[in-house]
Amino acid sequence: MTELLLENPLLLLFVVLGGGYIVGRIRIGGFSLGISAVLFVGLGIGALHPDMRLPDLVYLLGLILFVYTVGLSAGPGFVSSFRHGGAKDNALVVMVLVVACTVTLGGARVLGIEGSFAAGVYTGSLTNTPALAAVLQYQTDTAPPADVDRAVAEPVIGYSMSYPFGVLGMVMAVYLLRRVRPGAGTSEQADGSSAEDLIRTSVVVTEERYVGIALAALMQETGWRVLFTRHADGKDVEIPRPDTVLQHGDVLSVIGESSDVGRVVDALGEPAAVDLALDRTDIDYRRIFVSNDALVGRTIGDLGLLGRFGAIITRVRRGDVDRMARADTVLELGDRIRVVAPRDRMSSLSAYFGDSYRKLSEIDVASFSLGIVAGLLLGMVPIPLPGGSFTLGPAGGPLLVGLLVGALGHTGPFTWQLPYNASLTLRQLGAVLFLAGVGTRSGYAFVDTLAQGAGLELLLLGAVVTTLSALLVILGGVFLLRTPTGVLAGVVGGLVTQPAVLAFAVERTGSDLPNTGYATVYPVATITKILLAQAIVVILA
Repeated sequence: MTELLLENPLLLLFVVLGGGYIVGRIRIGGFSLGISAVLFVGLGIGALHPDMRLPDLVYLLGLILFVYTVGLSAGPGFVSSFRHGGAKDNALVVMVLVVACTVTLGGARVLGIEGSFAAGVYTGSLTNTPALAAVLQYQTDTAPPADVDRAVAEPVIGYSMSYPFGVLGMVMAVYLLRRVRPGAGTSEQADGSSAEDLIRTSVVVTEERYVGIALAALMQETGWRVLFTRHADGKDVEIPRPDTVLQHGDVLSVIGESSDVGRVVDALGEPAAVDLALDRTDIDYRRIFVSNDALVGRTIGDLGLLGRFGAIITRVRRGDVDRMARADTVLELGDRIRVVAPRDRMSSLSAYFGDSYRKLSEIDVASFSLGIVAGLLLGMVPIPLPGGSFTLGPAGGPLLVGLLVGALGHTGPFTWQLPYNASLTLRQLGAVLFLAGVGTRSGYAFVDTLAQGAGLELLLLGAVVTTLSALLVILGGVFLLRTPTGVLAGVVGGLVTQPAVLAFAVERTGSDLPNTGYATVYPVATITKILLAQAIVVILA
């Protein structure tokens, strides 16, 4: 079997991928390695023979696909996060990463660990694959040709020894955070206010002080965070406009979070006996896919749907999460929007937004390739720092470009964003290709190092770095920044850029808030670790 795998790299690749997925599904105490198990299966198979490795192109291609698609998807949220305290969260994360780097340097000197191993420990204890890739690239570029294999294997060994506790330690940190702040959870929002599932109801206007007031003036006066989707004046049901004037006995259909809707109903009058949304004779609603490239990156308010089609958007479903549509909501490819409109305008609306599931499975290869080319070129630019120069490499360059063009969304004829499902697929494909490549490449050296008893120091140093980083980010978020618990749980996952920690945080909080914290700090954390990991190698050289 060993000879067969040695002679067939493609067979080796899919054996590692398939085995990794099987191992990754094994759950112990509610925890599983997920796709990260591909790395450990790769290490195990790579240990069978010194030449048991996948071509370098496999892990480089995987890395580039992974970081670029992460940048594209995180770009819009990363930019908008700075309007909601994101700068403070990122400053905290950078401070924690610098402290972790300092501890890694000090611990390596005390324990006698070489710089390449220490850099691997740093990236593994903070579970950052792009940072490991940057170290591998640096080692490849600077090591003598005869020592390249050893130089590349050493960081992977440090990474592999510290990675498991890096994941488990941060999962425990999220668990402890929920124990420290048990009252926070699904009722919390990024700004500290409540966040609940969206509901719809109808209300009869009986409160005299709101009779004779236009809806635009009403919303400005009250600041209600709801949408009015239908209006009945006793004769017709229509979509309300900003200049719609309320009269006694009018019925309004309102959508929003349950607590907000309850306040609106109490203020305006009383619940209606009939839900206006059930009457679809003249006004209908439908879910429509956003597949029109021209609309990517535009806000709902910019579209002027009420004037053009007599329609409004009430909800935006992105992935598995429904959000209430707001004027400043930026549309992305693959969004499923709920449109309320006259029945005879639905076909025109579908054509306007595209509503093509097939197109959402396609990729604009020209734009995708151009973005990666720009990222690779940026990654080659040397960055002068004390002690030498560094590059962002094939990890940091595509990530930065992905963030930039992802935030832009659309530039002239180029649509940078990927459909949601295509992005997830490419991101996962990239991650497993990289893990399989570096795992098989370093498996033999990994086992040889363990046989010599050199792994205990790496494991100890990684545990210290992980534990200290977790404590610092939680204490800073709780006592200094007063970050809401759900968001802070996502920041913990973003600090280590670890999807498994994010998934655990979402499950524990029962809300989408961890995704906000994760997207806010993920790009800065990744780029910071890419630079600091290379600095460790240089300083300890």
